[in-house]
Amino acid sequence: MVSSEYNKNSYKYDRYNKSNKHDKAKPTKDEQREIYLNQAEMLSNKVKKRYKHLSKRYAKQHIDIFRLYDWDIPEVRAVVDWYAGHLVVAEYVRKNSSDPIWLPMMAEAVAQALDVDMQNVHIKQRHSGYQDGSRYERIAQTEKKIVMRERDMKFYINLDDYVDTGLFSDHRNTRQMVKDLAKGRRFLNLYCYTGSFSCYAAKGGATITVSVDRSDTAIQWAKENMQLNGLCVDSSSPADINLNESEKYSLSDNIGVIDQKNIFIKAHTFDFLQKAKKKGQLFDIAVVDPPSFSTSRDSKHHFDIANDHTALLKAVIDIMSKDSDSVIFFSTNHQDFKLLADDIIECCKEENEASAGNSERISRIKEIKEITSMTIPEDYVTPKKKIHQCWKIIV
Repeated sequence: MVSSEYNKNSYKYDRYNKSNKHDKAKPTKDEQREIYLNQAEMLSNKVKKRYKHLSKRYAKQHIDIFRLYDWDIPEVRAVVDWYAGHLVVAEYVRKNSSDPIWLPMMAEAVAQALDVDMQNVHIKQRHSGYQDGSRYERIAQTEKKIVMRERDMKFYINLDDYVDTGLFSDHRNTRQMVKDLAKGRRFLNLYCYTGSFSCYAAKGGATITVSVDRSDTAIQWAKENMQLNGLCVDSSSPADINLNESEKYSLSDNIGVIDQKNIFIKAHTFDFLQKAKKKGQLFDIAVVDPPSFSTSRDSKHHFDIANDHTALLKAVIDIMSKDSDSVIFFSTNHQDFKLLADDIIECCKEENEASAGNSERISRIKEIKEITSMTIPEDYVTPKKKIHQCWKIIV
């Protein structure tokens, strides 16, 4: 329990901050513990109130994963997520500033507030900067996955082995949008991670889903999620294809067939897009949710979303169908990202023969609409930041 000596309010914490505003002396261990205890109490009160507000409603919707706290209190740099009786408590770490006792104290306070056994509390650290991923880097080797629900879908979650758990719950609304549009359409999922968008598209009746990621782990996990939802995973050689062998396989051979195809390709996204264009492979819906920054192990593939998103979207648009309105959902969690919409429209112009015989260049893009507010669920809405940005591009 958080000591009752510090439970009344945060007066002592505020008093220390004010009296030491211009004093460089560090607090003593006892003073630091007092500060941490006050922070733990503030955090646990906030989380308990939030859980009471959200839990019953989400239980009715069969949503097992939702956010309870995201750095709402300036001095408590933490994020807390609920996973059907489990808690993931993470610290936003500043360089050389993390105290090893702080995060366990916060986690214990939250667990006590929600009556969760500490063996079901998973502690992590989140670092900002030029990195891809957190989603791929291992921090443990448990190999333990548990099943969580999201509406009528189910997904395997790993709470320990990576910073990210296998499902970005902030995009549950976006996934539902994809499902609602998918019937009878060809779906492409780039940077697919564990394939949740592909599962939604398949469940919504897409004739084909193609999931592309550079990670073996992600591709295998995506296949497992597809099977978990009772959806067919193409077991023929194309399902396990490496792009270096792609001359053996034309995706277009599978388009339009009666039986749904759910195909998984291990590849770098730009390599896949280049090959797909060469082969004339077309899609009706695409989800593009790249990392902010990435560099491949061979250092041949560098990606910076601020500089490279125009080229990326141009390459995606090149393989979108012209038969009817095609839709691209483009998203990023880069906090300072600015979409270069005019540049994207300009680079997607192509020659069009006007009725008078004159040639003019008209962009393939019909509309670029920011839909961020529609895609962020209530539990991820904070005044401090947007968990992601999202655009719907009509081609």
